[in-house]
Amino acid sequence: MYLVREITYCKPGKVRPMIEKSLAMSKLMAQHGMGTMRVLTDFAAEQYWTIVSEYEVESLDTIMSMDGMPPEAVKQMEELMKDYHDLVDHGRREIFKIEG
Repeated sequence: MYLVREITYCKPGKVRPMIEKSLAMSKLMAQHGMGTMRVLTDFAAEQYWTIVSEYEVESLDTIMSMDGMPPEAVKQMEELMKDYHDLVDHGRREIFKIEG
């Protein structure tokens, strides 16, 4: 089992639209048995306008290929994240193996 953490640094004034996209993605993932995603915003972080999304997956293949999601859900995900670069300055992904 792996924990995936997506750390997103938004442009000023763009946090709320990115949160809405992230919450909609979480709902879509849950509907298709991909687990739940936690969406967190910074209270005190390395940098302002930070959003963290965390979710667990069984394998790394799930992350790379969206295994288990029907094609229409993948299309919805792509549509949902369309133009998200307009909201984001930069970001990074961390993947941890859950040991216990």
